[in-house]
Amino acid sequence: MSLENQTESTVADITQPSAMKFVILLGVVSLLSDMTYEGARSINGPFLALLGAGATMVATVAGLGELIGYGLRLLSGYLTDQTKRYWTITLVGYALNLFAVPLLALAGRWEIAAALMLAERLGKAIRNPARDAMLSHAASTLGRGWGFALHEAMDQLGALVGPLIVTLVLYFKGKSGYATGYVLLLIPAVLAMSVLLAGRFLYPHPHRLEVKVLKIETGGLSPPFWLYIAAVALIGAGYADFPLVAYHFHKTAVMPDTWIPLAYAVAMGTDAVAALILGYAFDRRGIIVMVGATVLSAGFAPLVFWGGFYGAIAGMVLWGVGMGAQESVMRAAIADMVPPQRRGSAYGIFQTGYGLFWFLGSLLMGVLYEQALMYLIIFSVASQLLAIPIFILVAKKFCVIR
Repeated sequence: MSLENQTESTVADITQPSAMKFVILLGVVSLLSDMTYEGARSINGPFLALLGAGATMVATVAGLGELIGYGLRLLSGYLTDQTKRYWTITLVGYALNLFAVPLLALAGRWEIAAALMLAERLGKAIRNPARDAMLSHAASTLGRGWGFALHEAMDQLGALVGPLIVTLVLYFKGKSGYATGYVLLLIPAVLAMSVLLAGRFLYPHPHRLEVKVLKIETGGLSPPFWLYIAAVALIGAGYADFPLVAYHFHKTAVMPDTWIPLAYAVAMGTDAVAALILGYAFDRRGIIVMVGATVLSAGFAPLVFWGGFYGAIAGMVLWGVGMGAQESVMRAAIADMVPPQRRGSAYGIFQTGYGLFWFLGSLLMGVLYEQALMYLIIFSVASQLLAIPIFILVAKKFCVIR
């Protein structure tokens, strides 16, 4: 064995366990942070309604939050690639993302609450491209689908626990429990920042965890990438954000208010399981697995908005399947389409396109909700199904398939 091969073998042996530890560390951060902001998001819709906001305003705040949370990632991703300050950008974003949540306990008007909800989304916009770029380096050693899926599963474990905590608070305290719930979420927020700071100390150069460098042309982003963004935009447009769904549950009394966070927890638990299954499948079959996931997730709207209690729960399960696919497969595929030095920008473009169309779709669905549920459901289902031919084209024509 040559000296060069010996060196590569040694690096691989060192990087494999280090990459796994890094993915788990970021997974713990996401677990704790999702406990914080997903716990809050599970009650944000009813909380805004309690403070006097209507359906259109709830949908607008949710959609605008996603627009900010995804739209500004274009700038954040660009700055990440230009400055290479992955950890600094990640830390600043997480701080804003997490600590805006407990401040909701002090909001006495829906306008103040809405501003804090938007600030929380702004923090997520700042930190996500840098964090995903770091994660992509470690995930390349484990299998990108599995690496992102493992991270997402831990992420959604937190998204399951957070709403359950809030559910218990509301169960025992009723409407007065909203403020208490937001305050309790300060605990996982502090823990998440502590683990993140430890990660910064232990892994100052995450890019060194990627052993194999993809040989992709660096002159520009590939045609599959831009086709993929079109499919992502259609998925985003047709995906009703949970605050509107929660508003519907609250308004129609499909379930008691104390059960609404539990319904969200069901979706988050499904998300975690679906992410692991779909991430594993992605490493073996490629982007074509998004076709089956999209067919399933497109069925959530009829069940959620037309079904009774059991239909609503079944709809939230399908909603969770779609989120699991979006947070594992859709993120992992980006790293396969672009060179390492362009990943910050690529994730920014990907997330901006998704967020922009999520905002437009949420705004439209808020208006359609007040006109006729049938129109909302038709739009949601059709928008998602239109993405399927594009996924097939990307998989076949450009061979983005195993």
